[in-house]
Amino acid sequence: MKSSTTPSTGSLRVLFTVCLAAVILPLNFVSGAVATPAIARELGGSAQALSWITNSFMLTFGCFLMAAGALADELGRKKVFVSGVSLFALLSLLQAFSSSLLWIDLLRAAQGIAAAGALAGGAAALAQEFDGAARTRAFSLMGSSFGIGLAFGPFLAGVLIAHFGWRSVFFSATVIAALALVSGASKMRETRNPQAAGIDWPGTVSFTAMLALLTWALMEIPQAGLNSTPVLLLLAGAALLLAIFVTAELRVKKPMLDLSLFRYIRFIGVQALPLATGFCFVVLLVILPMLFIGVENLSEERAGLMMMALSVPMLVVPLLAAWLTRWVSAGVLCTSGLVIAAAGLGWLSQAVLTQNVTDMIAPMVVIGIGTGLPWGLMDGLSVSVVPKERAGMATGIFSTTRVAGEGISLAIVGAILSALTHSALTANFTGSAIGAQAISLPAITQAAQRLATGNLAVAQQLIPQASTAQLQQIYAASLHPLLLCLMAITLFSALVVLLALRGNHQDETDPVPAGSQKDLSP
Repeated sequence: MKSSTTPSTGSLRVLFTVCLAAVILPLNFVSGAVATPAIARELGGSAQALSWITNSFMLTFGCFLMAAGALADELGRKKVFVSGVSLFALLSLLQAFSSSLLWIDLLRAAQGIAAAGALAGGAAALAQEFDGAARTRAFSLMGSSFGIGLAFGPFLAGVLIAHFGWRSVFFSATVIAALALVSGASKMRETRNPQAAGIDWPGTVSFTAMLALLTWALMEIPQAGLNSTPVLLLLAGAALLLAIFVTAELRVKKPMLDLSLFRYIRFIGVQALPLATGFCFVVLLVILPMLFIGVENLSEERAGLMMMALSVPMLVVPLLAAWLTRWVSAGVLCTSGLVIAAAGLGWLSQAVLTQNVTDMIAPMVVIGIGTGLPWGLMDGLSVSVVPKERAGMATGIFSTTRVAGEGISLAIVGAILSALTHSALTANFTGSAIGAQAISLPAITQAAQRLATGNLAVAQQLIPQASTAQLQQIYAASLHPLLLCLMAITLFSALVVLLALRGNHQDETDPVPAGSQKDLSP
């Protein structure tokens, strides 16, 4: 067991390796969002196919995290981590040479599986390498590494695209992944859970299929409508698979997801944190680049610089949050952060209406600061609610909630924004007889999808009567209520977190073993 106060040089190299690998996961996510307009200009593709550049990665990432955690417990945390990072690097390289949008989407989906192995194996390895206060600091540093990827990802992607093209974004991910492998993977100890029972295939298959159908349904809503037969069938299929998943997990001796954990209110509170940050922060990493590049016609480089206002606080605030737990409970800190983020969303909604991108900088900073408080605590909290030897499963459950929630929130927000732009376009361009004759409803539907994904140029081709200024105003008027909706979701999440994580004691039935870390407990 490593000392909680004086980690060895080998442990520090392991920490550096895992943190460097953690940088490329958000970097890959935000870089894909920034690169989407450039990919669309070169390769074309429908609005839905372009959306899969982001959604396919998030979908498979979220679907396979719990399975990757179970695999890490059985085969070894080091083996799963190294395999995941290696495959991630190879798939990034293949994307850089792709000449088809379909292949990019498929490779991004496969890359999500590799990312699941890298994150589950790396985080579980950290839980085995460090104890006590040292483990708290290690997970805080891993959270800050995510922050580095988020903070500099948009700007790095913008600079690379501006000077070398969008393919260079994927080359950079390959280089960073390779550096992670050579920096300290050899110092990582191979650890396993001797009681691991292997992958729960019924649970894994039903859970993956359920998330896939749900995401597909949400992405079909803008084009087909909520009441359409395909959407209803997809939603019904997702509901059926969810029931199958729950039934399978209750019957399996060693389930992928231990549903009994949901009896603990503190466990539920911890899972609410990534869901909240998904709606108040992660969706903005996709929506705002589309606004800046596709609607406001900023360069990728300037858009990336603008995005740093949102993400740079992630460099500092997560570490500050861990330090503040000496005096303030984690529950209060997390709740306060969500309230601050909600205030920033309300401010941003007003700034969007002015259509002045400079006015958006200050509220973006506020959102980043607010989100950074729970961001710096929730990884450590997730590990603290289960026995240490089940760290792989604990990381898988929490990370699945985080990534799957982020993927679903992206699909939901995309559907809402498309519906709002559709209503605005319909009101503006079918109100008169001339407009009704000139523009068909299918054209308006397609234009709404394009505008919602930041492709103003194609939307204008579909509605030639619309000026650039009109479409920019319609987009701003649609984004305004969406941001207010995100603010309401964030405030509700803050209330749930406050109620679930209140108090300064552990319940007697809380599954935290004696001697495990408790300094993050609220």
